[in-house]
Amino acid sequence: MENFVASVARAEAALRDLFEPTPLQRNDHLSARFGAEIWLKREDLTPVRSYKLRGAFNAMRKLVRPGAAAHFVCASAGNHAQGVAFACRHFGARGTIFMPVTTPKQKIDKTRVFGGDAIEIVLTGDYFDQTLAASQAFAADHGAEFLSPFDAPDIIEGQATVAREMLAQIGTPPDLVVLPVGGGGLSAGVVAYMAETAPQTAFAFAEPLGGASLRAALEHGAPVALPAVDSFVDGAAVARIGALPFEVLRRFSPADVHLAPEDRICRTMLDMLNAEGVVLEPAGALALDVLGDLGDLSGRTVVCVCSGGNFDFERLPEVKERAQRFAGLKKYFVLRMPQRPGALRDFLQLLGPDDDIARFEYLKKSARNFGSVLIGIETTQPENLIALAARLDGAGFTYRDITGDGILAELLV
Repeated sequence: MENFVASVARAEAALRDLFEPTPLQRNDHLSARFGAEIWLKREDLTPVRSYKLRGAFNAMRKLVRPGAAAHFVCASAGNHAQGVAFACRHFGARGTIFMPVTTPKQKIDKTRVFGGDAIEIVLTGDYFDQTLAASQAFAADHGAEFLSPFDAPDIIEGQATVAREMLAQIGTPPDLVVLPVGGGGLSAGVVAYMAETAPQTAFAFAEPLGGASLRAALEHGAPVALPAVDSFVDGAAVARIGALPFEVLRRFSPADVHLAPEDRICRTMLDMLNAEGVVLEPAGALALDVLGDLGDLSGRTVVCVCSGGNFDFERLPEVKERAQRFAGLKKYFVLRMPQRPGALRDFLQLLGPDDDIARFEYLKKSARNFGSVLIGIETTQPENLIALAARLDGAGFTYRDITGDGILAELLV
């Protein structure tokens, strides 16, 4: 462990050629809410707006040789790609970057900006693991160096510089560090470093509900591939945690891993944007989102790692929509509407003073006595929609709430 701690120190010193330590900021808003000292390690403020630059730079600095051509290949949903692109341009190396076709356009464009002429972007695969396989095959065929996004010692070592900076900034080791988990490189690096330098600090891990690869691995005793992954939290939507990170993290219990519903993450993102002016991507909000799941935090000093801020504002309407659904402020109904004069008026009279129609679409396909209507209702308090459902029942309307039905909502909304 002494060698790891010393190597992390060297990695951090080398990073200063690129950027100063990211801020560690006490957050008054969250501290007041939880009665604790909540600090945010702002990895969204690196030059590429995520911690991934650390690992990519650290791995590349050990492989680049003066006067020798270097070709690096990586697979990434966005943040690792940007880190590799930035480092390729810094070292004057060539990079081929594979990204899923579902990657937000903002991340693709930023990767091109950071890499310039030094890189080529290849879009392939609907999910990260498909992209990963394609990139590894390309690297083998072309004799290039493959840079894993999380499953390599030098990557983990580079991500561990987050912990070294944080401990220097906070002075006294925190009681608890909350870490987001995707492939596990960041969490493994921080845990390994702090096990030697701050052994009294406890850890909690945050994973998206639709991509809980660490929880699954801890339950099975080894990394396993999830049968399906929700790609909304694109920076952490990994079907199988890395083998090397898991060796560091296997000492923890599944109970140490807290799962964040994707819709709730949206609420956390909006809360940080509106209350604090902090722009976080879904993966960057993971650690903050699970704070309410960690029990009583009163009087404790807690550090949350905000892992990234590469958010495409074209997604903001979707984020708002999902946050409203989670809060119970928006619902979608398929209503069976009688085809007679006054039927619509009868329905409208059931709406409360704070209920607003956000969507109204006839789904009727033939001249029947009843027609189906898709209706979206927004309101100000969750109980308003509960009361509306009761009034619909009392008036004899036939309807179906499809808000939580993923298949129907995807088809109709």
